[in-house]
Amino acid sequence: MNRIAFIGGGNMATALIAGMVRHGTQPGGIAVAEPRAEALQELTREYGVATFTNNLDAAEGASILVLAVKPQLMAEVCRGLRPAVQKYRPLVISIAAGIRIGQLERWLDAALPVVRCMPNTPAMYGAGATGLFANGRVSAPQRAEAQHVLDAAGLTVWVPDEDQLDVVTALSGSGPAYFFLMVEALENAAFSQGLSREAARALAAQTAFGAGRMLVESGESAAALRQKVTSPHGTTQAALDSFRADHFPAMVARAVDAARQRAVQLSEDMESNT
Repeated sequence: MNRIAFIGGGNMATALIAGMVRHGTQPGGIAVAEPRAEALQELTREYGVATFTNNLDAAEGASILVLAVKPQLMAEVCRGLRPAVQKYRPLVISIAAGIRIGQLERWLDAALPVVRCMPNTPAMYGAGATGLFANGRVSAPQRAEAQHVLDAAGLTVWVPDEDQLDVVTALSGSGPAYFFLMVEALENAAFSQGLSREAARALAAQTAFGAGRMLVESGESAAALRQKVTSPHGTTQAALDSFRADHFPAMVARAVDAARQRAVQLSEDMESNT
């Protein structure tokens, strides 16, 4: 791995750095730019990486540049990085939702190898799910380098079309919140029917964890596992029938589409504001 610079030292950048160091990347090859002094102190203390308050200082000599700032800040940050990217021509990895490669190239004023990716918050526990898309200037070695960065945080899946990242954003990017809502609803339902709050919370959380582990480790589809735990005319069947009566699949489809449309809107908003 060549020298890599993170522009932004928030939760997602920290998760990626933690995973890379855990998987053998030398901290001396990692630089981070972040305006918050307490975040820089934490990164230095925990991982031993080089830290900077100035983006250009962090990007100096980097062959990989990870843009880990909020979408609303991306245009300004990219313009400030122009001297470094035009000098060193790094592989650019963006984790900002909704920001298109064409926008990044315009703001950086350079045609560069760019990988867009959409990780999610379980990356902080090494259990993330990340979709990636590479433009035509990304070489095979650079593709492998990008995957190395994101593999440290969990599962990675490449998509063939940049527009599909909006679907990834709606599925896995926003997805953890959907499951948290489901667990929260299960906890509240059990509490309302007499379980203690502590017991309801513990059982709901562990049930979600166990079901997710079964999906990952069994290799079977969600539909197959659902059928295995559903006895005809049993308790699970009664609950699933209630879900269907309330049009649960359609409700989920509408929610995912709403998230996808919002990802598209974010890009359009950035375009009109810059």
